[in-house]
Amino acid sequence: MSEFLDDLETRSPKQREAQLMEALSRQVRHAQANSTAFADILAGVDAAQIQSRDALARLPVTRKTELLERQRASRAQGGDVFGGFAAVRKGRSMGRLFASPGPIYEPEGTSADYWRTARALYAAGFREGDLAHNAFSYHMTPGAFILEGGALALGCTVFPAGTGQTEQQLSAMADLRPDAYIGTPSFLRILVEKAQESGTDISSVRKAMVSGEPFPPALRDWFAQRGIQAYQCYATADVGLIAYETASREGLVVDESVIVEIVRPGTGDPVPEGEVGEVVVTVLRPEYPLIRFGTGDLSAVLPGPCPTGRTNTRIKGWMGRADQTVKVRGMFVHPGQVAEVVRRHPELGRARLVVDNPRLGDRMTLMCEVAGGGSEALAEAIGASLREITKLRGEVAFLAVGTLANDGKVIDDVRRYE
Repeated sequence: MSEFLDDLETRSPKQREAQLMEALSRQVRHAQANSTAFADILAGVDAAQIQSRDALARLPVTRKTELLERQRASRAQGGDVFGGFAAVRKGRSMGRLFASPGPIYEPEGTSADYWRTARALYAAGFREGDLAHNAFSYHMTPGAFILEGGALALGCTVFPAGTGQTEQQLSAMADLRPDAYIGTPSFLRILVEKAQESGTDISSVRKAMVSGEPFPPALRDWFAQRGIQAYQCYATADVGLIAYETASREGLVVDESVIVEIVRPGTGDPVPEGEVGEVVVTVLRPEYPLIRFGTGDLSAVLPGPCPTGRTNTRIKGWMGRADQTVKVRGMFVHPGQVAEVVRRHPELGRARLVVDNPRLGDRMTLMCEVAGGGSEALAEAIGASLREITKLRGEVAFLAVGTLANDGKVIDDVRRYE
């Protein structure tokens, strides 16, 4: 049996990129024609010209906040609950409609494995005939259905356990003898520990797909010591699968049906390979054609291909949140404003705005990496830009190149109120 779900996973990078860029141009055209939101967002864009990552990077990023604002505005006027983003309508072409916190409403198309998670599950060892115990929520949100769709596409049988009721879940596992678990890693640990305490035999579970929470190596090893090989995937309610773990345990391989960019938080500017930034995803599916959707999550691209032979880009996985907006002296300060200051001064490398409150008064200090050190004149110019862009006064401090951590943090709020 092949280690790979299909031949897409082992395409040459050059072939993959050519096919993705061809699909990208079609998707932009499709979104403009079938999504009123993207007809507005991409107004004036010639879809035929969007056939490279450089061209893609010139398109605006649509973040979750804008998606929510458009949905709210549309609902307030009695209009489309999806805010014009969906290219599918309720009826035979929409299987389910979900609500995520906000609320943000997401459609589900009727195609098999709509969320594309079969690939992640296959890499985790799920196979036809397996019984999967699905402990994600089946209430309002799509979490359970995202993974269920992939399991069914592989030929697995799914037990819809949902969340909570630990004793009942253990009883069902003892009776049904599932081969695999789907859900959060923390709940799997609870189940294993409770099973050990109660003497319930759930040893049939030998593999797991976990998501929705950080999955540190220590917890992965804890499961392995108890006979469970657990893998993680990175997916969201908006775009479905983004990336998945493989047997190499070296980062997450990007899904074959999305285009992933890592951009500087608060901007749409791609960062160099290895630098931490916000994950921006373009989804190549017709029903919900999100173009440059800002997930708000931080990650970074890893160099080289996966040791398993999969040739797509790898990312480090979830590394925190990119939305670092703070309020200083009654004014909101955004990562995009810090990026604008840096753009105005090409001498600068990385920069980080540190907000503290000595003597309980808010203070901003822009920490700037500068090759060869800065000057008083440059500090004054940067300070003027900071004041013009944020409408707040701040200090400027120069650091040697490489001093700031590569963690995607643009604004660091270290204020204390003790």
